[in-house]
Amino acid sequence: MNAAAALPAATDAALDVARVRDDFPILAREVYGKPLVYLDSAASAQKPRQVIDAESAVYEEEYANVHRGVHYLSQAATDRFEATRRRVRAFLNARSEDEIVFVRGGTEGVNLVARSWGRTALKEGDEILISTLEHHANIVPWHLLAEEKGLVVKGVPIHEDGQIDMDAYRDLLTERTKLVAITQMSNALGIVTPIEEIVRLAHDAGARTMVDGCQAVSHGAVDVRALDCDFYVFSGHKVYGPTGIGALYGKAELLESMPPWQGGGEMIARVSLERSTFKKPPHRFEAGTPAIAQAIALKAALDYVAGLGLDRIAEHEAMLLDYATERLSSLDGVTIYGTHPNKASILSFNLEGAHPHDVGTIVDRDGVAVRVGHHCAQPAMQRYGIPATVRASFALYNTLDEVDALVASLAKVREFFA
Repeated sequence: MNAAAALPAATDAALDVARVRDDFPILAREVYGKPLVYLDSAASAQKPRQVIDAESAVYEEEYANVHRGVHYLSQAATDRFEATRRRVRAFLNARSEDEIVFVRGGTEGVNLVARSWGRTALKEGDEILISTLEHHANIVPWHLLAEEKGLVVKGVPIHEDGQIDMDAYRDLLTERTKLVAITQMSNALGIVTPIEEIVRLAHDAGARTMVDGCQAVSHGAVDVRALDCDFYVFSGHKVYGPTGIGALYGKAELLESMPPWQGGGEMIARVSLERSTFKKPPHRFEAGTPAIAQAIALKAALDYVAGLGLDRIAEHEAMLLDYATERLSSLDGVTIYGTHPNKASILSFNLEGAHPHDVGTIVDRDGVAVRVGHHCAQPAMQRYGIPATVRASFALYNTLDEVDALVASLAKVREFFA
């Protein structure tokens, strides 16, 4: 294989952002004649050359379908594909690689749990707790399942500062609660939930737990064994990897008890015209040809963030968030949503007199890319009585100068609507 760019090595020193930025080719481009300021990593992070090279190399040098092939290319691709499963196991600190199921992303992971575990483990009248912070991907699958099986979905409210109301959560937990499905970090507000306590209380009540880790995995280390959650999902594209690949972690005993949710090749043990039998997890849940190159490149992404050091990444992003919060708070007419101190990397706000979509369009002309809308989190927007916010999200490659560029552009918006 062609040698990819060297991985950065973690040290005790602060993150060398200039060096990191050199790893991301897209950051060198201009938009409307201005340097690109990419503040939309919560939607999808940019990709370092190490990931781009890893995916390209699969197609150029070792592409073949995985599993069952006896020829060299198939064996080589299979080895690298399964190496990513081992890497994800280590990344999440799962007990076994058999607890790691490849999916297209967090959304598919949640749907898999709903359609396989939920259909067989839940019965009419059972309750599922979600929170006001959830992404639609951790709401809609439970609504669909509830309609099908006569379940009850209840929402845990949040305080004005965006943090989950734990007193209300305790009150909502009853013997009828069979699943708690809650995010580790809000994609709309950046709030980091007390997920350890949430899981512990759910288990004390006899409920299973599913954690949406899509936002959390790129901002700090995750240990599913310490967390003791029953299921955990994340998407590769949020953690500097390719789109179309992600992972579901499930405790081995739960995955063993779950039926397939899709049928096809690879997931079978034996098929006759009369009946089919199925493999053990994780392959039971991986019907058809997977995202081979994307899965292999996901390993490069996880290696990349591990090489930089997740603690160092978190420190850098915390510095950016603190600085951006201070700068935006100094602007007249800015309202920031999600002010609880336990948050990371996301600044969600509105500018008085300006619709979020207008703000996003105007700052875009200065090369500043932010996300506007409800962020697939309409219950959170409804909590604050607003239709949308402007969301600036920070990543390991962002700088203080880019925060200044955002603030300068927002000052122009203020002048425009004055």
